[in-house]
Amino acid sequence: MKFDFLVLAAVASASTLTPNVLPLFVRNPYLSTWLGNARKAPWEDWPMFWTGSHLGFSVMASIPNSGKIYPLIGRPHDSLHHGHKLYNITFPEYLGPTFDASTTNLTYILHGSSPDEPVKITLSFLSPITPSSTLRQSIPAAYLTVIAEGCSNVTIYTDANGEWVSGNRANEIKWDLHEPKAPEESSERTTPIKTWKWSRQTEQHLTEYYDHAEWGTLHFTGPADAQHEAGTSGLLRQHFAEKGYLRNQIDRDFRRIMQEEPVFAFAKTFKLAGVSKKKGCSKTEDSVVFSFALIQDPVVQFACARGLTLMKPLWASHFASPDELVRYHYNDFKTAAWLARNYSDSLARDAFESGSESYQDIAALSARQVLGATQFSGTPDDPIIFLKEISSNGNFQTVDVIFPAFPFFLYTNPKWLGYLLEPLLEHQLSGQYPNDYSMHDLGAHFPNATGHRDGNDEYMPVEECGNMLIMGLALANAFRYDTEPAFVQAAAPHAVANAISSAKDWSRSVDKYGFDLRGHRDRKTDLQTTGSKAAEKWLTRSYSLWKQWTGYLVRESLIPHNQLCTDDFAGWLANQTNLALKGIIGIKAMSEIADIVGREDEAKHYKKIAATYIDKWQEYGISRDQTHAKLAYTWYGSWTTIYNLYADSLLCFHVPSSSSSSSSTKEHQDERRKRGLGRWFGTAGDPKSIGGGGDGDHDSSDTEKPFIPDKVYQMQSDWYSAVLQKYGLPLDSRHLYTKSDWEFFAAAVTGKKTRMEMLEAISLWVNETVTDRPLTDLYDTEGNGGYPGIYFMARPVVGGHFAFLALERACGGKAVEALRFMDEEPAGKKAVDVDEALKADMLEAKQKGWVGDL
Repeated sequence: MKFDFLVLAAVASASTLTPNVLPLFVRNPYLSTWLGNARKAPWEDWPMFWTGSHLGFSVMASIPNSGKIYPLIGRPHDSLHHGHKLYNITFPEYLGPTFDASTTNLTYILHGSSPDEPVKITLSFLSPITPSSTLRQSIPAAYLTVIAEGCSNVTIYTDANGEWVSGNRANEIKWDLHEPKAPEESSERTTPIKTWKWSRQTEQHLTEYYDHAEWGTLHFTGPADAQHEAGTSGLLRQHFAEKGYLRNQIDRDFRRIMQEEPVFAFAKTFKLAGVSKKKGCSKTEDSVVFSFALIQDPVVQFACARGLTLMKPLWASHFASPDELVRYHYNDFKTAAWLARNYSDSLARDAFESGSESYQDIAALSARQVLGATQFSGTPDDPIIFLKEISSNGNFQTVDVIFPAFPFFLYTNPKWLGYLLEPLLEHQLSGQYPNDYSMHDLGAHFPNATGHRDGNDEYMPVEECGNMLIMGLALANAFRYDTEPAFVQAAAPHAVANAISSAKDWSRSVDKYGFDLRGHRDRKTDLQTTGSKAAEKWLTRSYSLWKQWTGYLVRESLIPHNQLCTDDFAGWLANQTNLALKGIIGIKAMSEIADIVGREDEAKHYKKIAATYIDKWQEYGISRDQTHAKLAYTWYGSWTTIYNLYADSLLCFHVPSSSSSSSSTKEHQDERRKRGLGRWFGTAGDPKSIGGGGDGDHDSSDTEKPFIPDKVYQMQSDWYSAVLQKYGLPLDSRHLYTKSDWEFFAAAVTGKKTRMEMLEAISLWVNETVTDRPLTDLYDTEGNGGYPGIYFMARPVVGGHFAFLALERACGGKAVEALRFMDEEPAGKKAVDVDEALKADMLEAKQKGWVGDL
């Protein structure tokens, strides 16, 4: 199996930002390995789990006859002796990291015995994002490719320990080496392999210890011709440093994770030296692939319509055993790498065109983190995606965590958003939740979705009703207007893909190479890739819930009583301006939902209510001088980021209806196809017009005014520019901390000048923040950009960083066009005087007896 690994390594070659933490192996909440202190050398610390706890994983290199042993990642040199007569611990020249959406590369120069014959080593970590293959995305495994270039022989050593299968070092583990026979149908695309397997001696299904899974088996796989050894970490590393090889031995004294720490190692020699050196150094290259897979079955338990059910992983529908899965995954490397590169290249291009090189890096850095919170389950006919609210409290399928993440799914594969919403809809349709508003989550802690039969989940009723309605319509619009990007339809050439021999026929959903079939309909959910009929069927199935939640919003959203919003760390508050806006947009979304499913009278009813409420909202929520939105209706002298304004544009409510329903020119459509920005029209059926606002009945011959006036957008764009801090836009006037997901929601619906200012500030934060965990979404906008006393990390909400990209695809490209009016800055325009505006608001309120002393 000969791959062009040098081309693969070149994928992630142009990173401009320097984040403090980088993803290595990131596939789900439990296979989540990161490089901490990434601005420093990788051998200065151990890789870490997303919580910051160490994971035993190391790589070393040895150049024969040089007497030098090179630590590359982790701290294996702590086990070695300084001043040893047989070797010297030597640190390589580190060229630094590069990354894209799926890959992180770490590159080194080893000078060996001669400075004229250096060896270049690249450690390429691939957690492939594969939008056209839900099966591949569901596989809980990632790759490490070691690439060597030069003209001196070099041997690579790598090991891992028991911390991958338990968060408690006192737990006992067991292990074995599996050396399968090559299958009879072996081909040149099939490489013989060997696999280390280890797990807890006594697994505890569906339990965690400090967020680590306490069930599952780690499969660490390499080629069959690699050397192997299991034993005490210090003894193995010392032997390799002295001799340069492993002994193909297995210590079978099962014990605790850190009791004479057992590690499981491979070694592989690259013979790069030429036979003759008369003509000088002639560089050659070689490579080896390793894979890491954390196999768990079941993955979660879920209170579905038929009751509490142990849910199997999605991959189990295709493969009869974990060994079969691991063999397929290992030999599928070339296909997975091709798909990952296709996605990464498309994302890089789109992000650059949307913002800058910095935005390109921020989007790339966020992608694996979003999917690192997911577990894929169900069957190919009815896939389900489960999600953990990582770090903040561990809730299961939290609605207001899916909501900030959903721009990522709209951009990457809209059907995946449907698979995320499905468990919430099924559970509530089955009558297991007693309240008349949307539930907050499916369970207090992942991986147990046991529901809340008592209705005592976290109380965010307006928040969650608005979130569900907005996401529901956004997904329906994606179906109606065929906004699948090109990479969702991409499949690697069959010449490089291996066929799957599933025990069951899934040909209606997936082809024999594991690629999603475009246009198929999921049996239960009616999720189909495109078409107005698909949107109608999907919305109709849960119409009773959409209507029930809208009824709650009609009663409660215009003047929200004291409650939490998604930013629950900020505390309870009544009359929240931004929260009310979400509820009102939710009502407006219901008018569109009713229209799609043919309930015209109800559509008109909700449309009129939304139009009335949005006028009242402007009266209550905007300062008297019309310079900014207040934090709460009665909190004079305050301000807030109204990031929920984003939904107004995303759902096409800011697009005049005659514009939103008119077809683009052929040239415009062709150009967007070339850029991979989706096929907007020409889908099945003739969808009804979307967007618009105002009150009264709609006359299709007229152009309706936008639901929220231009002046509100312009007002907020100007205000954000005025209150921007060193590292970004504060969430509101109470604190200097911010949420990066909401910053991108807000920035997406501002003028170009403000948007670029915000992006530059966030990029500066990424480069300078002292936060030392996977990308946080909650940080201080001043000082050192650190945590504000609340430690969020690795959360999937960074999918909100894709807000620009999702908006560009919305409404046939018209959503962004409808905001162009803010890009032209009139000559002589004065900046907002923040202090004066806040004082004026408070003084007027005081004069009218609405507030106390200033």
